[in-house]
Amino acid sequence: MNQREKGDYHKTSYGDYHTIERDGTTVKVDGDYRSLHHEDISTEIDQAEGSRVFVNRVYNWMFCGLMVTTVLAWAVAKYAATSETALRAVAGLFLPCAIVELILVVILSAAVRKLPVMAAGMMFIAYSALNGITFSTIFLQYTQTSIFLAFGSCALMFAATSVFGYLTGMKLDSIGSYCFMGLIGILIASIVNFFLHSQVLNYIISYIGIAVFVGLTAWDTQKVRLVGEQAGEEAQSDAMRKVAIIFALSLYLDFINIFLYLLRIFGRRR
Repeated sequence: MNQREKGDYHKTSYGDYHTIERDGTTVKVDGDYRSLHHEDISTEIDQAEGSRVFVNRVYNWMFCGLMVTTVLAWAVAKYAATSETALRAVAGLFLPCAIVELILVVILSAAVRKLPVMAAGMMFIAYSALNGITFSTIFLQYTQTSIFLAFGSCALMFAATSVFGYLTGMKLDSIGSYCFMGLIGILIASIVNFFLHSQVLNYIISYIGIAVFVGLTAWDTQKVRLVGEQAGEEAQSDAMRKVAIIFALSLYLDFINIFLYLLRIFGRRR
């Protein structure tokens, strides 16, 4: 019997999932060391598979939400353009939809653990649909060329940033913290500019907004990968399915905000 210094395995909680860690103590290993090495390989495989399943689920939800928003925004804008009465009707929906969106986000973020997976998914889709109604005014205010160019540029930026966030070995927690502080600054500046109506300040806010949400995209993507790796086999559990919806909402909002800021800077109004 040989003795090797290996860490005892113990479970620690992280949200709704668990991970295996080692405490650095000395244990006795009976038999061939290859059996322990095989367990390490199996753990790595489980982590890789869990990460793949979790990441795919997050991005599937996000793309589904974006599709619902885009299609509904285009359809409502087409309807609003048919008559003055239709336009007033759509405009009247803006404030009620915005209020319901806020309520849905609060409920989904605060009570997701108590909600069934189906209910959480339906709330996310409902939020995306309401966003489509509120965003329909974009199709009325900006030219289609501007919208397509902004959307395409946003998609490329989002994809490149997500790849970086997924593959980088650098910890992005500090970047995420700075971006979150920048987001608070943007909100304050936007409120101030609501009264000032400064075009220069609007451009400054838009450029800073792009930088902030690009950084948040990389940070959120890295968190998605890390959570998936630590989830392992539990990536298929209901708890992790709900966590995937929350991450999808975060990435969805990152994408939407990058698109809106790009449109503010480069978009041409009708």
